[in-house]
Amino acid sequence: MRLSEFWELVEQEFGSGYGAVVARTQVLGSLGGRTIEDALEQGERPRRVWEAVCRDMDVPPEHQHLPDVPPKD
Repeated sequence: MRLSEFWELVEQEFGSGYGAVVARTQVLGSLGGRTIEDALEQGERPRRVWEAVCRDMDVPPEHQHLPDVPPKD
């Protein structure tokens, strides 16, 4: 997953304004207590960060589609 695809998914799920706030402020346990922005800046793969967002923020399965992986039926 490219970083641009990651941000598209964040925007689709949370909206453009709120998605940016979530990325700056929401600390996720699945990211070792880091924010989304911190994890990405520290070299975490966008796919891993998106999976953590989905898990920790209860993103519905139908919204978890990763661009290069077909959604599970």
